[in-house]
Amino acid sequence: MDNNLKLKQDLQQAIKDQNTLRKRVLRLLISSIQLAEIAKGSQLNDSEFIAVVQKEIKTKLDTIADAEKAGRAEMAAESRQEIKELEAYLPQQLTESELAALAEDIIRETGAASPKDMGMVLKILIPRLAGRASNQDASRVVKDCLSKLA
Repeated sequence: MDNNLKLKQDLQQAIKDQNTLRKRVLRLLISSIQLAEIAKGSQLNDSEFIAVVQKEIKTKLDTIADAEKAGRAEMAAESRQEIKELEAYLPQQLTESELAALAEDIIRETGAASPKDMGMVLKILIPRLAGRASNQDASRVVKDCLSKLA
């Protein structure tokens, strides 16, 4: 199903259910996707759609960090709920062990031997993730795997 159509249907359901949080999150996501489509000049493909959702989640994570520094627990809690809503539009996320196994396979494929080879491994790994893990998590796991080899 088309991502935009699903978002609009979910928004209509949230309006019917009077789910204020979900309405707000979906409207924000729809707006972000429309802006990305205008910038691109055409409809987003699945990986671009996932990238927009991940960007919104990263923004919410930044908000949580700022809210916690400012002692605003209620704002941080609300952002966590918003992240849960956004995560519903991402593919099933890889577990830590699945991500490590995938990284180790690519390390073997490329012959990477030290943390210096991290860029070469990530260049292959990130496209294979297809939104199933964040680039930050991928980077951390690859660094751990390569450190064990060194």
